[in-house]
Parts: sequence; C-alpha cells; structure tokens
Amino acid sequence: MALCKIFPLAFILLSCSFHLISGQRFDYPTANLSTTWVNSISAPHSVDFTDGSKVRAILLRGTLGPRYACGFYCNGNCESYLFAIFIVQTNSASFITSPAIGFPQVVWSANRNNPVKINSTLQLTAEGDLVLRDADGTLAWSTNTAGKSVAGLSLTDEGNLVLFDSKNATVWQSFDHPTDALVPGQKLVSGMKLTASVSRTNWTDGGLFSLSATDEGLVAFVETNPPQTYFSSSIGGLSPSGGANYVKYLNGSLSFFADSIDPLILVSISPASSAQYMKLESNGHLKVYEWQGQWNQVGDLLTGFHGECNYPTVCGRYGICTMGQCSCPTSSNSTTYFRPINNRRPDLGCFEVTRLTCNSKKHRLLEVEDVDYFAFNADISDTDVKTCKDACLKKCSCKAAFFRSGLNSSRATTRGECYLPTEIFSLMNNEKDKTRYESVAFIKVQVEAKPAAAKGEKTFYGQKLNRGRTWAEN
Repeated sequence: MALCKIFPLAFILLSCSFHLISGQRFDYPTANLSTTWVNSISAPHSVDFTDGSKVRAILLRGTLGPRYACGFYCNGNCESYLFAIFIVQTNSASFITSPAIGFPQVVWSANRNNPVKINSTLQLTAEGDLVLRDADGTLAWSTNTAGKSVAGLSLTDEGNLVLFDSKNATVWQSFDHPTDALVPGQKLVSGMKLTASVSRTNWTDGGLFSLSATDEGLVAFVETNPPQTYFSSSIGGLSPSGGANYVKYLNGSLSFFADSIDPLILVSISPASSAQYMKLESNGHLKVYEWQGQWNQVGDLLTGFHGECNYPTVCGRYGICTMGQCSCPTSSNSTTYFRPINNRRPDLGCFEVTRLTCNSKKHRLLEVEDVDYFAFNADISDTDVKTCKDACLKKCSCKAAFFRSGLNSSRATTRGECYLPTEIFSLMNNEKDKTRYESVAFIKVQVEAKPAAAKGEKTFYGQKLNRGRTWAEN
C-alpha cells in the first residue's frame, strides 16, 4: 500500500502486470484428455520457414533457445504433413522464432508412411488414445492406448512424447518407437533400430539402411535378404541378455550398457554445447547435427578407415569406388559388360549391358583385380580361388565371388576366404597398405551369342544393311 501512495498509478499497474506475467508459464508442454487439435491454416503456433517448411505446434517445452515441440510438420509444397517432434528456436515467451535460420529439425514422426493433409486432426480421446486422422476421417495412426488408464500427454525436456497415468507412470512413449533419429538421453534397447527414409524429400521408411542395437553392441546394415553389414561396433563374449542390453546416446558418445559390465563407448561424438541430435541419412551415413547459431553437421559416425568408399551406395550398384571417384568394371578385351547409368553422374552406378538370367551356360566371371566389398562375410573358408569361382557359377543367385588371401600370396596356390553375395552394391578399391590382404572380385556376367547374318547378307559392325536393324554387341 505504501508503494501505491508514493508512486504514480501507471507505474503500479505496470509493476502488477509484470508480476503476473513473470509468474505464468509461456510454454505449453502438457495436454489433458478430450483435447483435439486441427491442422488448419488458422491454427495457433503456426510458423512458416524460409526453407519451405511449416510447423503447427501443439506442445512445446521450455523457453529461450532451441527447444523441443511437437505438432504438424511439412516441408515443400505442404500438401502432406507429419505428426512429428521437432527442435525449433524459441524466445523468452515460448514463441517460435528465427524462420530464416532456425529451420525445424524433425527427430521423430508418427506417420512417416502415411502423411496427412490440411484439416487433419490429432485427438487425445477421453479413453486415453492418441489418434491421428486424415481430413476425410481416415485413421492414419494411433498409440492404441484406450482403456490403459492414461491421464494426460506430455512432451519432456529430452524430447520424449509421453502418455502418463494418474501416478505419472509412463503408459506409452515415443522413445520406444524410434524412426531415423536419436536425441541425447535416448536409448536403443537390443532389438530396436533406426530405419532411414527413402530420400530427403520422401519420408517413407522404406530406405535401404538400418542401425540396430544388439545384445553385443551396434550394427548398421543394408536391408537385403540376408542383410549386408557395413558397420559394426560390439563387445564380444557376452551372454544373451533377452533384450535387456542397450545403447544410449550420451553427451560425447554412443555407449553400451549391460548388467555384467560398466558402460563402454562404442562410438565417440563431439560433446554438445547446445542442442544436438543424430540422424541415419538415406545414404547410410549417421550424422550428428548441432545448433551453433545455425544447424551444422559436427559428426559423421560410421565412416571408418575406408572412408566414403565403405558406404554401400557411394557409387551405386556395381560401381567401383577409388578415393571417392566412381567407375564401372571393365574387361581386358573389347567386350563391355557394364555401362554407367548416367555418364555425368558416375555415383549413380552401373547397369548390366545384358541382364543376368539363370541360364548358367551363358554365365562368365569378369575378373577385377584389387577390388574389395564392404560386406565381406566368408561363405567358404580355407579354400582356393577355383573352388570359390565354381561355387558362384553353380549358384544361380550368386552375383559375384570375392576372394581374400594373405598379402603377396600366389593366386594359383594360396588358400583364403570366399564370399558369394546375392546382391551387389558399391565395390571399392582394395587399399592393401591398410587392409593387409589381397582381394579380387569375379563378377558374374551374361554373354549372348551374336546372331549370324543370313547367307549372302552384308553387315557393317553388326548392322543389317538391308533391314536397318541393329544388333547389340555383347
């Protein structure tokens, strides 16, 4: 009351107003049952970014800086949307800011295989189910938690979307359903995996690459049958855990946790000084991004001593990677078995001039010296090169025979290991000073007998002059 007598009324009103504002929350990190959000143009917390992306936040945790939010997200022409968790820049009043540089970084999505349109809805039902429906009412995604005593929805400081019960226990959480990214504090329990999107613009999880936690560590592989591994970091000699072991994203590492041992670092990461996350890209790279006034790449975690050439699609199918440069396999004679898909883009790979069939009488093996393969896994051990080649020729599904032996060994007499893959991705030059072994590839190709010209018919480089039809050289 003394203040009211001494100071002008305007100052008193300003002081009281400031006191009320400073005591309230500006963020909106939780929601109660029976709440519905509509993905409409007029929805609150809607922000357009200069990279073409748009967010309509429904929950946001924290103020002033890079913070986690969740809601509707689109990138491009915005004809389709994800319900996603993303990192955005915020001010002291939890408004999303920096539309020219603080582009939303998606770290989880619910419906990557089933995007929705404008006027779609997200509902936290009275029964405790979180349901995403398209504009026409079609079910796009659900947590399937109806009747499980859900009391509310919360987005945590770590970026975990949680449905909780009346005792604040977790009923469902996004951390149990990873997509293609991890955030600090998140873990992959043995059996969980990240799956890359098809491309940067196609969110579908039908990409080639996966990163999986196992009972012994971490493995990255191409989704073939069987899978082809291109990275592995593991702890040997452990007993099966029944899924209890896990890999956790700590500040400075991906570390392995098991009951019987102290945590062990599998992969080192640059310690974070701000918001950070990692993403399994559509090309198989596991990259770390950090906010440093803008989003910068600060790590590329799966690149070993082979460098770029160890990635399965760096030169496309059948392309040979040599110090980052791509080329197609060639023969010692004039026959061309492979050609680049695009002469100006050798990284797109090579195609077979004559497609392989199971007609073994027309199969040959194209020998390519000093060529290695990222996924070498011996199918035959302690064998010779002839046995290795014969095994591939006798097996219709075999696409090549890779043979490894000791350094400076004699090809004719040496024994080594043989790998017979059923699908071929990028090959790489064998850097013997690093690998300390010899490696050769025998790539299966198909040869076709060139049709003979009819009696008395003249030809010119395979072309029938009297009919104008060209026969492909093989």
